[in-house]
Amino acid sequence: MPSHTFTVNGRSVTVDAPDDLPLLWVLRDLLGIRGPKYGCGVDVCKACTSHLDGADIRPCVVPVKACAGREVTTIEGLADGDTLHPVQEAWLEQDVSQCGFCQPGQIMAAVALLKRTATPTDADIDAIANICRCGTYVRIREAIKSAAARM
Repeated sequence: MPSHTFTVNGRSVTVDAPDDLPLLWVLRDLLGIRGPKYGCGVDVCKACTSHLDGADIRPCVVPVKACAGREVTTIEGLADGDTLHPVQEAWLEQDVSQCGFCQPGQIMAAVALLKRTATPTDADIDAIANICRCGTYVRIREAIKSAAARM
């Protein structure tokens, strides 16, 4: 079985896995990182959103071989020690989470959006299109705008 070496949340890891194994299963089953959630498995719901070299990806459709020598960041790697990322702080202040299932993916998508666009419009925020079954879209929008003002 091939070995794959890459960095996850600042730590170098090597895993033995088939080249085409989705990164989500490597993260969750081989590395025990549970933040990225399995939702649809076909890049639609975006519950698993994480970052690859700082860009948002859906690990449910990214094969582990695509990560060789690269940096993967999950929600577990977003905070700086005990200091939350401004998006995480805004999420708490806006009381965004309801069931919480999609929130790691929502937050990672919001961070990627704010890297691309410092002052996102409502259309920019709507375009990230992560699915939330609880329907907290209004609070998500307010949290992203609040975080943008701090960053």
